[in-house]
Amino acid sequence: MSRIQGALPVIALACGLVPIAAIDPAMAVPCSFQQQGEGRVAAVIDARSFRLTDGREIRLAGIEPVASEAANRTAGLSAIIAGHDVTLHGEDDAPDRYGRQPAFVFLDGAGNSVQAMLLEQGEALASADVADKDCAAALLAAEAAARDAKRGTWAGSAVIKNAESPGDILAGNGRFMLVEGRVLSVRQAGATTYLNFGRNWTRDFAVTISRRSLASFEAAGIAPKSLENRRIRVRGFVETRTGPRIELVRVGQIELLGVSSTKTSD
Repeated sequence: MSRIQGALPVIALACGLVPIAAIDPAMAVPCSFQQQGEGRVAAVIDARSFRLTDGREIRLAGIEPVASEAANRTAGLSAIIAGHDVTLHGEDDAPDRYGRQPAFVFLDGAGNSVQAMLLEQGEALASADVADKDCAAALLAAEAAARDAKRGTWAGSAVIKNAESPGDILAGNGRFMLVEGRVLSVRQAGATTYLNFGRNWTRDFAVTISRRSLASFEAAGIAPKSLENRRIRVRGFVETRTGPRIELVRVGQIELLGVSSTKTSD
């Protein structure tokens, strides 16, 4: 079982990122979904995308670059895949809005995905958009291993932002971030529930949950009101709406810190 830095194990959360659990033996290699193609890497474009010799652009699914290092950090990915033959796996091969094919990528003969390798080296963060629980668990395990060993970006930079420092969070507007702190209050305004980490709503950090997403959190045993005075960690894209905000749309975006028991929801 992995451990969150400076905290007891988190509660296992369904429908997204979950704490480390035993990998289902039916999936011998986590994230090895249906094969969606193969090719040779011609060039690395950025921290999580590359081009094949046939011109296809591939985006690594399930991970996000560290916000402070998102621009032009390609060395980690280049060291792993440059010039190599790779196979692409996923539930479908539909391109994203930029024309890139999202995929879990494997080197020939490798037991781990390229995503897991980058996470283990501290070169990326696990995202919250992986529905398969075994795959999500494996990615989070790799991230935790790098964090515990202080590898890569975890060696010195403050990857996890303090909710009490909204200026640091605001500097990452539009980027993927990990933020942790104590929930001061929970309020509902119209169709939105707010988890407030400060008293000044025009300046302080807050997390939002829309009414349409609320049922999934309650089904997982996470009633927003129960989070008052609890220390939590959230992951997602920072938006500016008066103060900095992260919207929670999946249960896996939230980790409860300082919890002594483990609960798993299906």
